[in-house]
Amino acid sequence: MIIDSLKYNFKNPALLETAITHSSYANEKGLSRICCNERLEFLGDSVLGYVTAEYLFAKNPNISEGELTKMRSVLVREESLASASLSLGLGAALLLGKGEERTGGRTRPSILADAFEATLAAIFLDGGIDAAKSFVYRNILTREREIQDVVGGDYKTQLQEIVQAKGHLSPEYAIIGESGPDHERIFTAEVYVSGVSAGTGSGKTKKDAEQSAAKAAIEKFA
Repeated sequence: MIIDSLKYNFKNPALLETAITHSSYANEKGLSRICCNERLEFLGDSVLGYVTAEYLFAKNPNISEGELTKMRSVLVREESLASASLSLGLGAALLLGKGEERTGGRTRPSILADAFEATLAAIFLDGGIDAAKSFVYRNILTREREIQDVVGGDYKTQLQEIVQAKGHLSPEYAIIGESGPDHERIFTAEVYVSGVSAGTGSGKTKKDAEQSAAKAAIEKFA
């Protein structure tokens, strides 16, 4: 069995078949519960948690444990996994019992999320942690904007923590420009650290402009 969208060739295709076998199909066919994807989903959940935590820890050296936890929860929540699963075509490939098929199991978020984690576990068992990381990077860890939106898009908090750790005064923000028609205003903000300009940024609201300026400053301080 091959699913081209996975961009992974299984040495043991049986692992992938198990990953897309729902318990309803196994029950209907009189198969053992270990023939469905529940055990793989259990393993995949842990692999996903590890890969995601390692990635966020390395990429965000100045972010607190609490914020890292929030960011990870956004990436690995059911909605995110189900969306990735649909994009990969796992919903269409699932082996479902007739009852699940009739009631829309192929698009049910919980089933899709479990299928994603089971497929990840299958790749991990077949190709090791590097193959698993590549799969997660391609399909989950490309949502940085989504993370920032849910966590609060909070570059300002990140900058606050960075400059305080370096012994600077708290950042101060100023709107230094506006442009465009009234219904499409663009604001430009500047952030100062210890009285010195540290970055500028623009956005459709003053808040967005300040966040953009904070992001520019973080890149300078990193």
